[in-house]
Amino acid sequence: MLTEPSARETSLPPPRDLTFAETDWDVLSRCWHPVAWSEAVEPPAPGGRGKPLSVRLLDVPLVVWRTAEGKVAVARDLCPHRGTPLSLGWTEGETVICPYHGFRFAPDGACRLIPAHPDRPIPPRMRVATFPAVERFGLVWTRLAGDLPAEEGLPVFPAWDDPAWQRVTPPFVDIAGSAGRQVEGFLDVAHFAWVHAETFADPDNPVVPPYKVTPTERGVESHYWSTVPNWPKGQEKPTPEGFLWLRHFQVFPPFCALLTIHFPGEDRLCILNAASPVSARKTRLFVPIAKNFGVNDPVEPVHAFNARIFAEDQAIVERQKPEDLPLDLTFEAHILADRMSVAYQQLLARMGLGRGFTA
Repeated sequence: MLTEPSARETSLPPPRDLTFAETDWDVLSRCWHPVAWSEAVEPPAPGGRGKPLSVRLLDVPLVVWRTAEGKVAVARDLCPHRGTPLSLGWTEGETVICPYHGFRFAPDGACRLIPAHPDRPIPPRMRVATFPAVERFGLVWTRLAGDLPAEEGLPVFPAWDDPAWQRVTPPFVDIAGSAGRQVEGFLDVAHFAWVHAETFADPDNPVVPPYKVTPTERGVESHYWSTVPNWPKGQEKPTPEGFLWLRHFQVFPPFCALLTIHFPGEDRLCILNAASPVSARKTRLFVPIAKNFGVNDPVEPVHAFNARIFAEDQAIVERQKPEDLPLDLTFEAHILADRMSVAYQQLLARMGLGRGFTA
């Protein structure tokens, strides 16, 4: 289902408990970020109630709900009356209802009812801050400021919309680390033999062949050819002699990257790494997956394999120092295999993020 941005949008100043540099927050608040799986945002039961979802983005608590008509709404998780989280309440029809005094708020932020005074005019200030909501790739996306259209700010993932491909939505992963570090690790091709030796890589095959990084209209991309297979350990299949595996990386800043893995023949696996910056030190990772083989197979094995791989990455990302991704390239040493990581750092710097560190 596709939900376009709402007509009314409200920008917020940085929160008081900000964990980002304020200049970085200002840049990131204008970008689209995923905040929830669409399937997790359910409409109210016919003639009954539904449960809103509590999420956090860039240190800002948000409430997400779906109306009875199927529209997704995103608002600040704060009733303007006495500061109660709206996510503690429930939904009915198109509105989310505050559990403290029963105030009803519509997707445009307007208060529709004050139960204590149902016949009195509603004060204009009785409005909750709302944000645009777009559904793409099985995810709900929002932004806290600016006017960037969805078609310009979201990743490009054509396989997701192809009915011939199987779509998989694994459970999200909460990482005690920065979104920049997580994405950098996803783009790193030199860590396969060391971090993923138990899942798919070969510790005796650590060499990284030369590859190029190319600018794109939206970011950067690379075509990485190697002999490292992508079969899960214990489920290997015959590979043609001399076959080189192609991993095509595409970066959509600030924190999304699409990996397309070319298996023997025409089999393709597409993995969208969509990192949501909950705070400067916490990332919620969503990974929509599309594949054109085994399209009727159960999704549970894909979930399990995906969980093992990202658990291996998580163990590293959560222990890296500095916790933030340095955009000053002199801060860390680099090797030829780091071309994509370096290009990603330069891309973030060109966006206007701080050249010291960014989450």
